Amino acid sequence: MQKIIEAAWENRELLQEQKTIDTIHEVIEQLDKGKLRVAEPTTTGWEVKEWVKKAVILYFPIQKMKTYEVGIFEYHDKMKLKTHYADMGVRIVPNAVARYGAFLAKGVIMMPSYVNIGAYVDSGTMVDTWATVGSCAQIGKDVHLSGGVGIGGVLEPVQAAPVIIEDGCFIGSRCIVVEGVLVQKEAVLGANVVLTKSTKIIDVTGNEPKEYKGIVPSRSVVIPGSYTKKFPSGEFQVPCALIIGQRKESTDLKTSLNNALREYDVAV
Repeated sequence: MQKIIEAAWENRELLQEQKTIDTIHEVIEQLDKGKLRVAEPTTTGWEVKEWVKKAVILYFPIQKMKTYEVGIFEYHDKMKLKTHYADMGVRIVPNAVARYGAFLAKGVIMMPSYVNIGAYVDSGTMVDTWATVGSCAQIGKDVHLSGGVGIGGVLEPVQAAPVIIEDGCFIGSRCIVVEGVLVQKEAVLGANVVLTKSTKIIDVTGNEPKEYKGIVPSRSVVIPGSYTKKFPSGEFQVPCALIIGQRKESTDLKTSLNNALREYDVAV
């Protein structure tokens, strides 16, 4: 499949051939079932499969616009919506939408929210009201995406890594995580934390600040912050994120999370 996708990426005329069309459809079907992922964990980190992202991009031009009716609602799009949630063991509250080609594992709960094509949402995760999971984003097990959270999607450039939220993370209300930021296991983001690739993530728990970009270390407790930056017209406050503590080791992650939220007075 990879060879066929790579060939079609270089020569779009191949999108007229049935073999190419069938291969693209097969990739999307495997994404939908969780048999393929845009990014997978390895012993050394995460591996992004660019050819799978290319297949998702190539899926758009081979699809025709179609009208879908769901009760009184009407949609006009190239993409089908996911179906058969009961068979998957997924709870979908009215007005929640997931596109075909996104994977939802057993035990996922979607309040009125949205999951885009190519995304992977693992078991036990809650996608709360008005939260969005962008294309190709990878969400781990037992994650809580609180109300209004925006997880950015990425298709192009194909070499760009997707946003990855690892197992056990708590992402507070109205947080925004984009541009391939990696939030490692069991981290807690307080309400309104905004993370981009260029956002300074500053650990202020020690005697000297320690700075990260593009990654939130495991079990970190993070709140919004700011720092002073000089510009030609003067000094101004620029947003950043502050690591103010750590979730303590615990066999009961829920207790550990609640303790972290109370101890550091984190708004969620």
